[in-house]
Amino acid sequence: MKILEWLQEEGSARVRDLSAAFAVSEATIRTDLERLELDGHITREHGGAYLKSVPQQVKSMSLQHGQNMDRKQRIGIAAAAFVRDNETIIIDSGTTTTEFAENLRERNNLNIITNALNIALMLGAIPTNSVHMPAGQFKAPTLSLSGEKSADFFVGIFAEKLFLATAGISFDAGLTYPAIGDIYVKRAMIKSASRVYLLADSTKIGRVSFSALGGVEMVHTLITDDGITDADRRELERRGVEVVIAE
Repeated sequence: MKILEWLQEEGSARVRDLSAAFAVSEATIRTDLERLELDGHITREHGGAYLKSVPQQVKSMSLQHGQNMDRKQRIGIAAAAFVRDNETIIIDSGTTTTEFAENLRERNNLNIITNALNIALMLGAIPTNSVHMPAGQFKAPTLSLSGEKSADFFVGIFAEKLFLATAGISFDAGLTYPAIGDIYVKRAMIKSASRVYLLADSTKIGRVSFSALGGVEMVHTLITDDGITDADRRELERRGVEVVIAE
């Protein structure tokens, strides 16, 4: 499942890279890829594999991870309430941040920086908006640009607000993601923003993915749904994170 999460984030991977990342033999990785291919998730090629759904997904401009969409839609509406006309904002790639972007269509004169191609096309179609994108490696499953080149773009950029995505929230591991490539750009986004809003449904609380961005304390506000437990809410607030529940 960790390999599948990686491929759903990156689109493809080499056997040697997966072997190094998960600290297992290449033979073990090949066996796991065979299983994923038999289950219909991927297509193997010499030395690696790619996600089977990628070509159609890019053609239709759709995203993976369509679970809990009702929660994500509520979070998107709640997060949009924090945006005013004429602001400079950074929007991370992801399904929840896409729902957030959908609710910004009525805003005017926004200065938007995003690494998500689908969000750039959506909000760039509004004549009063100014949309900027970093360079970097295109990742088909997330329709995003990533890597160190993307991170370099944010040097000298200032934004009032960042709307950040995550794969998992853990009080021990912090904010985690399926692959390493996004860590550079997300750190650069955080450094460029005055306030960080994390958009994450409650099923991500307690989950740990492959690579860590940093502690939950780097977030100012978590916007989530009513599935969050009282204990988790208290712990987040104890660590200085404002918790907003999307109704």
